[in-house]
Amino acid sequence: MLYFTVTTISIFLFLPTTLLATETVNAESFNIPDTLWVLLSAFLVFLMQAGFKTLETGLVQKEHRSSVGSKNLMDLVAGVLGFFLVGFGFMFGKSYLGIIGFEPDLFVGQNLHNGDLTIPGIVFFLFQLVFAGTALTIVSGAMSGRTGVVPYFIGSLVTAIVIYPVFGHWAWGNLFYNNNMAWLANMGFMDFAGSTVVHTVGACVGLVGMIMVGPRIGRFDHEGKPKNMKASDYSYSILGVMLLWIGWWGFNGGSTLTFTSDVFEIILNTNVAGASACFSAFFYCYFFQDRGDLIEKMMGGALTGLVAITACCNVVSPMSSLIIGLVSGVIHNVGYDLMLKVFKVDDPVGAIPVHGFGGIFGTLCVALFGKQELLILPRWEQLLIQMIGIEVCVTFTVIVSIAMFKLIKVFYGLRVSPEQEIKGMLMGRSMPVEFYDVEEEQKVRYVSVKISEKGYNLMDVKDFIALDPVYRLDLLETKKVSFINDQGEGIEFVDAMKQLHSVFESLNNRTTDPDSQSIA
Repeated sequence: MLYFTVTTISIFLFLPTTLLATETVNAESFNIPDTLWVLLSAFLVFLMQAGFKTLETGLVQKEHRSSVGSKNLMDLVAGVLGFFLVGFGFMFGKSYLGIIGFEPDLFVGQNLHNGDLTIPGIVFFLFQLVFAGTALTIVSGAMSGRTGVVPYFIGSLVTAIVIYPVFGHWAWGNLFYNNNMAWLANMGFMDFAGSTVVHTVGACVGLVGMIMVGPRIGRFDHEGKPKNMKASDYSYSILGVMLLWIGWWGFNGGSTLTFTSDVFEIILNTNVAGASACFSAFFYCYFFQDRGDLIEKMMGGALTGLVAITACCNVVSPMSSLIIGLVSGVIHNVGYDLMLKVFKVDDPVGAIPVHGFGGIFGTLCVALFGKQELLILPRWEQLLIQMIGIEVCVTFTVIVSIAMFKLIKVFYGLRVSPEQEIKGMLMGRSMPVEFYDVEEEQKVRYVSVKISEKGYNLMDVKDFIALDPVYRLDLLETKKVSFINDQGEGIEFVDAMKQLHSVFESLNNRTTDPDSQSIA
């Protein structure tokens, strides 16, 4: 697989320079407002790369932040190169037996002016390029914390060259050439901005990768029950959700490829679905799931609503978008617990509930909530075709992903060493010692004293030691105190007692000084 990729790149590097000439575009041949809108939308979708990076690095353990960030950059590189070299031609070129687009004239960014478009072909290419990058980035978070950079890059390159373009050709292959053979689209399959083409494809590749590489060390106990693995920075992840949300304005709004009044309702539907999904995910977790993983479910719920509305935002009403979002939040939470607690799949960033469950639900919502006059087929026929499209996507993507990851696993290996996994890694090597940032002992700095059911007092550890010994002992015996270190992290009661025991002993044994009163 690696040999094929290197050979392909080498061939195109030595193509005659005449084939690589940049096309000349006549400004009068395309619609300027449409062009500017699609170009702006491409920029917003590109911004989602920063959103994914921020989301993922905040959710993984702090030892793996640099590794996940590097993978986000490398899958962007893989997407740009793979899609530029051959992926675009495979996806949108003249169809070969309805299976794949095969038009060498579109390889390496050539002859983009040939399409049946009202915008320059190069702008359409840039818009599709960032869509391909989004599909790849889904995988980086799903396999984070234990996957090597090189095998991940190979997988991203194959996804950009083969998996995404081939299925994309079946569903969207008629966007560049109107009369092209896109057999799913010709049957009536509808996926406006990619709930299936982008998100379900990315989720399926990620799911196979997670199963093939296995869970992170320490994720499950000997009975198979999940153990908590501390996220590095939730506030950073929430910023990532907001960046992704902004990017979705271009993701869905730009998929019109024109700047018409439809854009405004599409963006409204997108925002309503995301907000209502966040709302339902939060309160469903709060009241029905014992508040477990509340922050993850709140963030994931919002993203699931955005994923779900992606397929149908152009055919549903704002009220339907509200309902789709509310249902999406619950689907996310149920899917989150199902993957983790039932199937024991270690998904560090919750990619499968968001992009897999959300993508499938959103594709079905085209038929379930779409306005009949905007659907290609009668509602129940449309639902059948939507289900066929989902089944084809999952089957094709899973089969090719299994073959891809098995080859990588046999010839190179998927997983990093246990030392790199536990202590962190940076571009395939162990992190320097100064990056570990691990102290052997967390020292008590603050003590929180519970005064009432909802009231607490915070004091310095020195002030706690200076309390009346009888009162202090009562607080300790009733465990109305909790201990905190300099970083604001809680310290286990037993560990704190071990640290303070010698202090209490020395104070209790001290002889009273006439000039000072013992504080023990």
